[in-house]
Amino acid sequence: MKKTFRLITICAALAALALPAFANEMLGPDSANQDQCTDDNKREWYEGFTAARTSNPTQAYEAAKKYLGACPNDADEITAYLKKWVAAYDKEARKLRLPVLLYNEKKYAEAYALGREILADEPENLKVLIDLGYGGFLATTTAKNESFNSEAIGHARKAIQLIVAGKAPAEWLPFTSKDDALAYLNYTLGFLTIKNNPSEALGSLIKSAKYESKIKATPSTYYFIAAAYEAGPYAKLSADYKAAYEGKDESPESKLALENINQVIDRMIDAYARAVALAGNETANQASKAEWLKSLTEWYTFRNKSEAGLNEMIAGILAKPLPAEPSPITTLPAAPPASTPTSGSASPVVRNAVGRVA
Repeated sequence: MKKTFRLITICAALAALALPAFANEMLGPDSANQDQCTDDNKREWYEGFTAARTSNPTQAYEAAKKYLGACPNDADEITAYLKKWVAAYDKEARKLRLPVLLYNEKKYAEAYALGREILADEPENLKVLIDLGYGGFLATTTAKNESFNSEAIGHARKAIQLIVAGKAPAEWLPFTSKDDALAYLNYTLGFLTIKNNPSEALGSLIKSAKYESKIKATPSTYYFIAAAYEAGPYAKLSADYKAAYEGKDESPESKLALENINQVIDRMIDAYARAVALAGNETANQASKAEWLKSLTEWYTFRNKSEAGLNEMIAGILAKPLPAEPSPITTLPAAPPASTPTSGSASPVVRNAVGRVA
C-alpha cells in the first residue's frame, strides 16, 4: 500500500503553552554570547516566534532555536517558556517523522529507533503502535529485512487490542478506516508468524479476511490461510494419525481421527479455491494461480476421488462465507464419508507450503 502522508501542523499540541506578550525590559545577555545575545536580537527573535507560532510552527521553532542558541543561560520566564515550547515541538515533530521514515523513505532502522523513543514516553500511542506493527510487514516484503519482526508482532498485537477495546487514533492513515487497519494488522501478524507458528498465524489470517478491506479481495490472503492450515493443524493431525493408526486395522478411533483430518483438508480446499478464483486473469497472478490450482486439484482429488465438480466449486466459492477454523469432532457421524481412506492408509504427505510469497 503506497499512500503519501499529509503532514499536519502541531500548533494544536502547542497551543496550551501560552505566555504573555514579550516584556519591555530584557535581562542582560550571556557573556559567552555577547555578539548575538543582545536585547535587540532577542526582541526580534521572540517577535518572529510569536508571529509564526500559530500560522507556521516550523518558522516559530527556528526563531526559538536561534533565541535559545544565542542565550542558553538566560534564566528568565521567556527563556523557560521557549525551552518548554521547543521540547513540545520536538516531541510532536518526531511523531510526524515516523510515518515519513516508514512509508515514504523506507528507512526502517531509523523508524524503529525513533518509534522506541516515542513509546518510551507514550507506551500506548496507538498511531505509533499501528505504524510499527505494519512496518514489520513492509520491511520484510520491500527490503527483505526481518530484523524487526519480533518488535512488529508485539506492536501489532497491542494495537489490535487497543482498537478492539475502543481506542482510535486521530486518523487511520495509511489505512482508510478502523476495519481496514484491523485487516492489515491481522494480516501482518499472520504473515510474520506463519513460518514459526502456523497454527497461531491461521487465526490472524482468517480474521484479516473478515473485515471489509483490500485484504478480503487479495488472492494471497487465502493462499496463506491454506498454507497455515497445511503446516499447522493438518501437519499435527496427520503426524498424530500416523503414529497411532498407520498400518493397523481400522477402528472407531482411527475413523474419528480421519474425520478431523478431513475437515481441515476441506478448509484448505476452500482457501485454495478462493485464491484461484480471486487471481482471475490478471497477468501478475498467473504464476501463483497455476501453483495454487495444482495444490487445489491434488487436495480436491484426494477428498473426492475425482476432479468432477472442481470448476463449479471454484466458480461459486466467493459467494460462500469463509469458514471458521473447525472445532474438533468427538463423535463419528451416522454414515462414514465416501472419501474415508481404506484401512491402514494415511493422509497425504505434508508438503512444505509455508514461505512461498504469492
